[in-house]
Amino acid sequence: MAAPGRLWRRRWLVLLLKAPWGCGPRRGAAGCPPAGQVRAAFLRFFQERYGHRRLPSAPVRPRGDPRLLFVNAGMNQFKPIFLGTAHPRSELAQHRRVVNSQKCVRAGGKHNDLEDVGRDTFHHTFFEMLGNWSFGDYFKEEACSMAWELLTEVYEIPRDRLYVTYFGGDSSLGLSADEECRDVWLRLGVPASHVLPFPLKDNFWEMGDTGPCGPCTEVHYDHVGGGRNAAALVNQGSPDVVEIWNLVFMQYSREVEGNLLPLPQHHVDTGMGLERLVTVLQNKRSNYDTDLFTPILDAIHKGCGGPRYQGLVGDADVGRVNMAYRVVADHVRTLCVCITDGIYPGLSGAELVLRRILRRAVRFCSEVLHAPPGLLASLVPTVVEVLGDAYPELTKNADQIMDIINENEAAFLSSLERGRRIIERTVQQMEPSTNFPAEVAWSIYGNLGFPLDLIDLMLEEKGISLDSAGFNKLALEDAKRKAGGPQAGQLKDINTCLDVHSLAQLRSNNVPATDDSPKYAYTLGQHGQYEFNPCQATVLMLYRDQSLQEEVGAGQRCGVILDRTNFYAEQGGQASDQGYMIRLGQQDILFPVESVRLCGGYVIHEVTALETLRAGDQVQLFVDEAQRLACMTNHTATHLLNFALRHVLGGNTEQRGSHVTAERLRFDFDTKGPVTVEQLQQVEQVVQDVIKRNEVVHMAEVPLTLARRVQGLRAVDEGYPDPVRIVSLGVPVESVLTRDSEAAMQTSVELCCGTHLLQTGAVEDLAIISERQLVKGISRVIAVTGGQAKQAREVGQCLAMEVDSVSLRMKQRSTSIPEMQNLSKEVGQLTKVVASTAMPQWQRKELQTILKALQRTANTAVKKLEMQQAEEKARSLLAKHCNQPVIIDTVPADSLSILMKVVNQLCDKSPGTSVLLLSPQVSGEVLCACQVSKNCLPVFSAADWAVAVCTQMEGKAGGSPVVAKGSGNAKGMQGALTTALEFAQSKL
Repeated sequence: MAAPGRLWRRRWLVLLLKAPWGCGPRRGAAGCPPAGQVRAAFLRFFQERYGHRRLPSAPVRPRGDPRLLFVNAGMNQFKPIFLGTAHPRSELAQHRRVVNSQKCVRAGGKHNDLEDVGRDTFHHTFFEMLGNWSFGDYFKEEACSMAWELLTEVYEIPRDRLYVTYFGGDSSLGLSADEECRDVWLRLGVPASHVLPFPLKDNFWEMGDTGPCGPCTEVHYDHVGGGRNAAALVNQGSPDVVEIWNLVFMQYSREVEGNLLPLPQHHVDTGMGLERLVTVLQNKRSNYDTDLFTPILDAIHKGCGGPRYQGLVGDADVGRVNMAYRVVADHVRTLCVCITDGIYPGLSGAELVLRRILRRAVRFCSEVLHAPPGLLASLVPTVVEVLGDAYPELTKNADQIMDIINENEAAFLSSLERGRRIIERTVQQMEPSTNFPAEVAWSIYGNLGFPLDLIDLMLEEKGISLDSAGFNKLALEDAKRKAGGPQAGQLKDINTCLDVHSLAQLRSNNVPATDDSPKYAYTLGQHGQYEFNPCQATVLMLYRDQSLQEEVGAGQRCGVILDRTNFYAEQGGQASDQGYMIRLGQQDILFPVESVRLCGGYVIHEVTALETLRAGDQVQLFVDEAQRLACMTNHTATHLLNFALRHVLGGNTEQRGSHVTAERLRFDFDTKGPVTVEQLQQVEQVVQDVIKRNEVVHMAEVPLTLARRVQGLRAVDEGYPDPVRIVSLGVPVESVLTRDSEAAMQTSVELCCGTHLLQTGAVEDLAIISERQLVKGISRVIAVTGGQAKQAREVGQCLAMEVDSVSLRMKQRSTSIPEMQNLSKEVGQLTKVVASTAMPQWQRKELQTILKALQRTANTAVKKLEMQQAEEKARSLLAKHCNQPVIIDTVPADSLSILMKVVNQLCDKSPGTSVLLLSPQVSGEVLCACQVSKNCLPVFSAADWAVAVCTQMEGKAGGSPVVAKGSGNAKGMQGALTTALEFAQSKL
């Protein structure tokens, strides 16, 4: 008969699951639990049985952590607790026991599974991490016990298929094996043959180079079972024996010096991948065979009409159809989650990674599954059906997700077809056993937006490798050019800056100036997206090595002069467009356009000719739309910023220069002094007000004489052509031109040849991330817009919370020297982070002022506590060694600084006494400090005394004849005390 307690627990477990699913590897798949029930059982188990607070998943967009592209683990949102930086009054700081299911993305950055997805049956870019946490509450005994109960009694996984690992110790760090953890598992009934020690790399978890860390224990599952002992396969990469749960015990802190110190509070951080757990519970060998994926795979089959998914991998997967199914199913989940959480396909950071994911999925849909356009977006409702109950935000945003996927797919499909033809044509022309040319790969990477892993994959399918060294060299050159700013390309100007003789020759041959008006020919589509039309043109002349040429051979870089162009040439502070041109009727050859310049009315496109290019060739031009739109956004934002600065600082504020790129904008202006925190905030607010009003951007060409009528016209000192182009925000150009009109005084009106947004709302946000004086009277600000501005604000808010937390802890005035020293270190680290991180400049200035005061407070407090401690120890030692000419002793001291202060205090209180003190440390080091009475000089030297003593301890020392310090090893401490006494006696 079952014991009453056991019977009660069994009843509770049945209630927890509502109906026992009775599914284990021994029983077959019938009645196996759906993934939703597995997730719910985990959350309810910890919430209802063990009093954990259930929290919703954090968004996959990291809040205020610029080091992370995506949230990639359940613990990300709890970092401030582990680091001790959570504000004491914040909700976060009140957590003791927490449980949740966290949305995670591992693509790009340190944790990157993107290129492996599809090749096997278990890698994913998006996954769910089930986790329970203890913050200074329970520790190893309870954590292991809960895990074992959940796995074996709730999920009914057979005990004989489970193996647990623990940290086996590391002698180099002075860490012994985690026998406490091992003994917990043995007490829970796990056989000794299933409890396995592993080294640091497998069973010791660290957050980073410094910070909280500790041993971990993992639970592994044997898919085969049958009574065998699979211990030898644990942690060996076998698909038969897989890790399902990791329990981390944070009990140490890794210091900057590399040593480990015990944490004042112990934490537990556990993580179990839902996909892998469901695979076990549904008696499958592939994550893609579970109900987290099968509805999506069925929807793919229905949408493309090809063969069904069969779970094949490697050579058995002919045509890579099964790989395509897995890629599309995984990637559409990632797209849904990321777009819902505010990460959209874009040009940099997480947005760029998401664009790669989307384009990889589009390619597999189109070229492998031969699906019609729109398949990817059509899968969204199925993803919502699978995940929507757990993450209701997906249901709310389903239509938006589909629109964004469709829009981006349409933009990439034409490029995909062109890129495929380029690759095929290049392969046909290649010599046998050669690598794919880096120049071609770089061209389709940069101009058609092909992710590098997609190029590699397409080449791999043809049995060809990329010239990676050549590609990396091109990437490095491009990065250097971008990092160098407007001056970086000057060495290449030889092909884009026409010399005086070539200009004269063009004019004498009646070669017409380039018509570049098509650069302004863009419109807003019905869904608010910008549409840029390609431009057809004729090659008039080529320019290379400072001479005009009719023909340029393959592989050569040259300047191309056209009769017309839609490319923006660098001028007015705005960076030039990039993109590519193709010859009409020859779609499979790209001529990348790297930069564009204007010389004497001729627009010169710097091009690398992948094949012979001739005067008279008919070409079609395509600008890099994302780069152009980013420049337009930042240029319109520059006008807003100029207006706001004049509005806040006064009408006499004049622009002294600007530079606009796709990444950021720079603006120089005259000012009487540094811009204050309040003024920076006001400037940003003025800009945001105009953005929110979504004002129309009016542009028109007018005669220069008419333009001079505009009151308060804001323009830098440049030679403008006649007619001039006026850009007016919110007020039609006709209105500002009206005689005596003051409309221009209420908004931004400038002479400008740049490309701009059609409405200000697309700027979204502007954050000034830097402000400094270049010279007296001239300041420079750097600003970012859109998502970058939003991220800068999030980072600023998080750093403000960290500073607030330190400030509050500082006010509590700890009497512990180590605690105050740690606070002082934390302030120093925060000061560096605040100085170097992209965040609103007004907030940076505020936090720097606070941190400066906190650093002074911390340093003063440490000195005061050290003096108090030193005085107490000195009094005690003086009483012990009353009126002796030499004091040699050991004393506990937290640092060499304190030990030295004790020595100084003793000598101050007893001027004729020479003192040498040793202080053994927990790490095995011994600190040494000494001072010699001036009465004993020059015969008796403190430096020589310290060297003699520390040498005995295999250490080092140094100082002056009066005071010296050093350190050594504890093994030689007794001998060192004897040496100290003998040395002193020999000198006195």
